[in-house]
Order: sequence, then C-alpha cells, then structure tokens
Amino acid sequence: MAGSLIKLEGISKTFQRDSNAIMALSPTDLSIERGEFVAFVGPSGCGKSTILNMVAGLLRPSEGRLFYGGEAVDDLNLRVGYMTQKDTLLPWRTVTDNIGSPLELACRKTPKAERLDKIRQMIELVGLGGFEKHYPGELSGGMRRRVALARMLIYNPDTLLMDEPFGALDAQLKLVMHDEIQRIVGIGQKTVLFVTHDLGEAIALADRVVVFSSRPGRIKVIRSVDLPRPRDVFRIRFAPRFTELHEELWDQLKDEVKKGVDT
Repeated sequence: MAGSLIKLEGISKTFQRDSNAIMALSPTDLSIERGEFVAFVGPSGCGKSTILNMVAGLLRPSEGRLFYGGEAVDDLNLRVGYMTQKDTLLPWRTVTDNIGSPLELACRKTPKAERLDKIRQMIELVGLGGFEKHYPGELSGGMRRRVALARMLIYNPDTLLMDEPFGALDAQLKLVMHDEIQRIVGIGQKTVLFVTHDLGEAIALADRVVVFSSRPGRIKVIRSVDLPRPRDVFRIRFAPRFTELHEELWDQLKDEVKKGVDT
C-alpha cells in the first residue's frame, strides 16, 4: 500500500429499498496517490458519489475494504473535506460565520482568535475580501461556491471530495471556478476526488479520469491526462490533445450514458 493515500479493495455497495436490493457499485479496486486529482465520470446512479461517501466514512461498503492513509475507514473520516452540489450555507449566518462554522464543532474546536485568523486567510485565498459581513442571499452563485470552498478548506483536510461542485453554475462562472480550484489545490498540494457529468471538466482539471459503466457501476477505463500543468482552463479545450482525449473517453462513455437513460 506504499504511496497510496486511498485504496479501494473490492468494495461494492448494495442499497435495500423495501424488499428490493439495488446494487449501485460492483466490486471495485482503485488506488489514489497522495496529491493526485482524480475525476469520476459516468451515468447517474453508477456509484460515483457512493465512493465519495465511503471515503468520507458516511457509508460502509457492502463488501470489500477501504483504506485511507493505510488505515481502514470504519467511522467518519475527519481527514477529508466534502463539497456537494448544493452549497448548504446557513442563510442566517454571514460569510465570515459560514466559513468558520467547521471550527466551532467539538471535533475541531478552535480558539476564537485562531479561528478569526484562519477565516481571514480563507477569505483572502478565495477572493471574497469586502464580503465578510454579507449573507448568502446577498451573494451571486459564484460567490456562494467560493464560500463553500473556503468552508471546506478552513480545517486543512488532506483530501477534497467534490461532488459536482460547479454543476449549477453557468458556463462562464464554471470556467472561473475551474481556474480557482486549480490554483488553490496547487497551493495546498491537496488530493482531490472530483465527481462530474461533464467530461470536458474532468479532462481540464484531472490527472486521471475514471470512467464508470451504468449501474451497477464498474470501472470501464482509466486514462491519465497528459496535458501539462499549470493549465489554462480558458483555452485548453482548443488544444488538439484535449480533443483526442475527449473523443477517446466519450467513445467509452456514450453507450453507458444511453444505458443509464434507458434504465
């Protein structure tokens, strides 16, 4: 297990719905190295988010074993941060208070002076200076995403679990956030597991793209993205190699997407 931060050994997940057993994820093996940015793409319901939930310790595999840093994940994994499709900001709390909320939890209780210093650092990092006292309802969609990102980063997790974090943004804002996440991840040298339905987004951001089949999900193909870093996310889609990778991966994905729609 040397070098692997996250290791999946034959993990699967079956959900019980009344009298029906629904297998979301077939037995799956995968290793993630420290500092890697790995994107998961595949049809809805193929187990991508389920894997993130198991890495976070929110779900347990039905079969197999999952390791983080060489230790089995049997409970909540406090070494990861999680950013979901919805920002889940507290509408009655300001930007400052939303960002600092993880540091108020018993498991991460932080003295007030230290908490305020960390909040200031995060606000600067994500470019929200001047909006400290604003409430979520006063912010644009992109700003709300920045608050959610800062809230995840404030306790300095080793790994960022990101489940379609920019899916609700328009195309222009999404590109801006791609640039931001690339910059921030580079500064902190974070490991990232990134779930998306946007194949272009996966190729633009990731070191490796993992394509899943339709439910029950299995890994169909894994491709390294041999595009140099740092990447210009505003222009990279015009690069010939980007087009080649997109065509290759779409050939693997298109039939699975159709199966997912049919089922």
